Amino acid sequence: MSKISIAIDGPSAAGKSTIAKRVASALNYVYIDTGAMYRCVAYHVDKHHVDFDDEEKVVALLESCHIELKQDGGVFLNGEDVRHEIRHDRISKGASRVSRYEKVREFLVAKQRLMAKDGGVILDGRDIGSVVLPDAQLKIYQVASVETRAQRRYQENLARGLACDYEQIKQDIIQRDEQDMHREHSPLKKADDAILLDTSFLTIEEVTDKVLALAKTKEQEK
Repeated sequence: MSKISIAIDGPSAAGKSTIAKRVASALNYVYIDTGAMYRCVAYHVDKHHVDFDDEEKVVALLESCHIELKQDGGVFLNGEDVRHEIRHDRISKGASRVSRYEKVREFLVAKQRLMAKDGGVILDGRDIGSVVLPDAQLKIYQVASVETRAQRRYQENLARGLACDYEQIKQDIIQRDEQDMHREHSPLKKADDAILLDTSFLTIEEVTDKVLALAKTKEQEK
């Protein structure tokens, strides 16, 4: 069977990365964490004390932003593993803000397409199926209720030992949805040929099984 390209899109905290990693492992595919790439840009901007809303200065920093993703989950920014630092809420919000800029998206989309050119990859994000990999053989639009997503993010933060407040996380998710769906460039939306998958009442294992079944069908069709 031929390997395919898989795109998983959806709103913040819908569990896209968790499912993408599990499916990639099961299929022996490469997982490309596009969200981590935007977080790296935000972290780089924050580290240089530049305002996320200063588009000109944000774009100017791109040439000094060198990102590498490792198979073991390592996320390297200019040689430093920042996989944990980029998960803080401030950087999450910053990633949403810098992703509004066309030059930032062009910079990262070019990298993502290069990584995915030979297939056997799974990418997750906001615009993978609609913009980054419009020819992906399998596109999934993964959603869950705001309450479910907030609870998941709350539990994740607790597990990481981070101070967190459920209501604040819920409001942050609502705000991020608003930003992502209404940004000027590549807004969050379901691709016409994407399969809608609501995970609100499904376990991680159930979602993984559903995506694997879809992927294997597509592999056989290719």
